Amino acid sequence: MVRPIMKDVFFLSQKAEPATKADLSLGKDLMDTLSAHREECVGMAANMIGVRKNAIIVSMGFMDVVMFNPVLLHKDTPYEAEEGCLSLEGTRKTLRYENIEVEFYDMAWKKQRQKFNGWTAQIIQHEMDHTKGIII
Repeated sequence: MVRPIMKDVFFLSQKAEPATKADLSLGKDLMDTLSAHREECVGMAANMIGVRKNAIIVSMGFMDVVMFNPVLLHKDTPYEAEEGCLSLEGTRKTLRYENIEVEFYDMAWKKQRQKFNGWTAQIIQHEMDHTKGIII
């Protein structure tokens, strides 16, 4: 189901609760909503669609990947980025890392551990900030 985009800064600044297997349908809502905003958005967190759960979706070009309870295990090569957000007006500067390793549960609720770099790593870091209530 396509959900409306949350723009309430107070809501967005709250830390997400851990997702559970019962939240798998949230992954489908994230897919549908990202698909509806494909021209203006490359990723989103559950709080961006009004759900305070630790879940994100990232467009990797050829496919979208839903991550439940993502955890950053490793990061290196810091750089300054300027990012916009579908939930917020304007852009902001922030520190990102070129290379990251993330552990998460996938849509089959299987634990995954993957390395990402470049643009995909930046998107993941942005969405993970959302789950922590960090407004970027």
